[in-house]
Amino acid sequence: MNDTARPLTGKTVLDLTTALSGPYATLLLAGLGARVIKVENPERGGDTSRNNAPYYSENGLQARRTGENDMSVSMMLRGRNKESMTLNLKTPEGRRVFLELAATADVVVENFSAGVTERLGVDFATLHELNRRLVYASISGFGAQGGPGSGKAMDTIIQALSGTMLTAGSPGDPPVRFGLPIADMVAPLFGVIGVLAAVLESERTGEGQHVDVSMLGTLTSLVACEPFDAFEKIGMPLRTGSYVPRLAPFGVFATQDGWFALCGPTDAFSEGVMKALGVPELADDDRFSRRDNRVHNADELHAMIAGWAQHLTAAEAVRRLEEHGVPSAPVRETGDAVRDPLVLSRGEVEQLRHPVFGVAEELYGSGVPIIFSGSSTSLDRPAPWLGEHTASVLTELLGYDEGQIAALKDAGAL
Repeated sequence: MNDTARPLTGKTVLDLTTALSGPYATLLLAGLGARVIKVENPERGGDTSRNNAPYYSENGLQARRTGENDMSVSMMLRGRNKESMTLNLKTPEGRRVFLELAATADVVVENFSAGVTERLGVDFATLHELNRRLVYASISGFGAQGGPGSGKAMDTIIQALSGTMLTAGSPGDPPVRFGLPIADMVAPLFGVIGVLAAVLESERTGEGQHVDVSMLGTLTSLVACEPFDAFEKIGMPLRTGSYVPRLAPFGVFATQDGWFALCGPTDAFSEGVMKALGVPELADDDRFSRRDNRVHNADELHAMIAGWAQHLTAAEAVRRLEEHGVPSAPVRETGDAVRDPLVLSRGEVEQLRHPVFGVAEELYGSGVPIIFSGSSTSLDRPAPWLGEHTASVLTELLGYDEGQIAALKDAGAL
């Protein structure tokens, strides 16, 4: 792969993040070609993801570490294409080194709790004085100024506060927590958008800026994209289970061997559904001929489809619907979904590699799901060991010699 063909080649990112929301943002930046230097705290064993079970070992997946070369699957996924250096920012020497690195960098990304960067002396205001063009991104639970309680947040907390938990399920059901950590995944997407926009602005004006993204704000903004308040005011239920009555026919239906999804909100698609069901005449029935009428009679329409589907396999139901131009698909297991030849061929999902044991045949991770006509993306380098690149970063970027590096180690900075 030619690195010069990647959109962010030549940009250096200092990565102060840990866990998921921040590391996913810097993973995308790395996949786009940036040099991402992961700055890890040696006192705490680096990124918390390094201690997430399961681990990949010489003998495959293990629930616990079995040897010194074992690496957590989380780190194998989130650490790809990054360099790792250890740096204790609580020591004067460690902070000085970081400030020297920041003076030469293009981007800093952090996801500390509110107030931590100020206490460490690595906040935006401090770094902006050293490097006016630096783009500084903060990804946090409630925003850089903090939020309720301790200001700390986990994905489930954000799902609860954003209203997301009451958008799924049926009326009267308890709140539904999404299995995918959606808040942890959405915030870094907006973080990357903000970083890229700020980098363009910095290149144009010479002035970097602070990109402040909150998990609560990003997820709540997506909830606000659907007019749930309006639905409620006109009597439409906010939680509709497997079906979406306001778009009828629309939903997920059970078959003899699984489930399939069907989306038929237009008149043409609805007509295709009637043909697949073997009742084409119902396309002209006043109850179903127009969308408003279908919405009014959604329960009857969805019950009709459910009755038809229960006598078929999922593959047969989808085949019949597709024959009549109706958007439909089987509901797949996650393991099957990430092995889809299409997404694998496009690099949207990739097999993970261990730095010692090579390709892990049974492990798949997210790629960079963007295809450029004139550039490339790649996550082709395995995750680094803790501190693997400390010496090379200090030597290449700051010109340190062996004696200076040894002195930093003696001072507890590395």
